[in-house]
Amino acid sequence: MPILQPGYSDVPPGHLAAVATTLEMRAPPAMPPAAQDERWRLRAVVSPDIAWYRALYRAIGEEWLWTSRLRKSDAELAALLNAEGVEVYALTSEEQDCGLLELDFRVAGACEIVYFGVTPAMVGVGAAHWLMRTCQSIAWARDISRLWLHTCTLDHPRALGFYMRAGFTPIKREVEVFPDPRLDGALARDAAPHVPIL
Repeated sequence: MPILQPGYSDVPPGHLAAVATTLEMRAPPAMPPAAQDERWRLRAVVSPDIAWYRALYRAIGEEWLWTSRLRKSDAELAALLNAEGVEVYALTSEEQDCGLLELDFRVAGACEIVYFGVTPAMVGVGAAHWLMRTCQSIAWARDISRLWLHTCTLDHPRALGFYMRAGFTPIKREVEVFPDPRLDGALARDAAPHVPIL
């Protein structure tokens, strides 16, 4: 992959640029696991219904321009979500699904947090903190030596700090340039109004 030189680089019209940060932890965090909380529970979703998955994915990620799962065909997405070593969980509150956790154990000794997020109504009420503590307990109960994820500058502005406070260490930074998903119909044009369309 080419290395960007210092200075500004033009982004093509109709495209977005994001700085992605990879973070990892090599041992379970020193923090205690999540305590029981009557406000939420985590539900393992075996063989997720594709329409259900897309709806929750969109409810959580549309504001942050998540689109990779929306661009896959139903067959491609089903194959990915049902692959051995991939696990999908829903955070629920008052019988409503309000968070998504997708873990990938397909690489021996590692777990990738592929998707992690809560719906807008759950931001700032402790749901994400509880979900992360629970996620870490699930992952470190397995035979792994690395738990990792990545976030980018299009995610929630507090995401990077949240992951670092949860015990993850940033190890790599990349710039991704990609077509704006609001221009090709993957997302509505009024999604993420804080990110201008150019």
